[in-house]
Amino acid sequence: MADVLGSYNQWLAGAWLTIQLTLLGGALALALALVFGMAGASRHAWVRGLNRLYVEFFRGNATLVLLFWFFYALPLIGLRFTTMFAAVLALGLNIGAYGAEVVRGSIRAVPKAQYEATVALNFTPFQRMRRVLLPQAFALMLPPFGNLIIELMKGTAIVSLVGLVDLTRASKDIQGSSGETIAAFSVALVLYFVIAQMLQLFVRYAERRVDRMLGRRLPSEPSLGTIAAGAPGAGVTG
Repeated sequence: MADVLGSYNQWLAGAWLTIQLTLLGGALALALALVFGMAGASRHAWVRGLNRLYVEFFRGNATLVLLFWFFYALPLIGLRFTTMFAAVLALGLNIGAYGAEVVRGSIRAVPKAQYEATVALNFTPFQRMRRVLLPQAFALMLPPFGNLIIELMKGTAIVSLVGLVDLTRASKDIQGSSGETIAAFSVALVLYFVIAQMLQLFVRYAERRVDRMLGRRLPSEPSLGTIAAGAPGAGVTG
């Protein structure tokens, strides 16, 4: 166990790469989800068709296959990506497809009266989306999108198959050098759990902030420490 814990530099490097992949992949997934999610809520059939094409294709393919395609197949036709870029692209495209459905459903869930009010105020379609529909939908999409980000974080383990030294690859390397299988993979389990809880903490905090901006909660705003402790009024559900 001492050898495993003594390899903290490898653990930190692996955890940092996992966090980087999560943040970059999550940013790409969020951007794609917003674009194609709004496309799915469009009144134009051809725009909705673009949403269905993207969602069905990337949701219907395994992230690992996408990663192998970007890393091994595309270079054969002259398109070469760095390993990091290929990993972020595969993760972001896959999770973004699920996120697009979350965005589309959240926009559709905004009460119809809100849309009718924007029409009465003579808002343009862009103004309706930016000033009324999307802010309210954002509050609805935060919890499921938080779950998707955690799924993305766990999915980063596949990058170890193309040479990136993330948490999974670091645990395998340490297990090989120390011979302590249980200890090495136990540390990996704990670190993945800690990262997931950190992500969940910030998502819940963002929920409270958005709810307050929309006037859905009392003005009192808990700190991150209060939310983490699960104190009464912190907005933590079981």
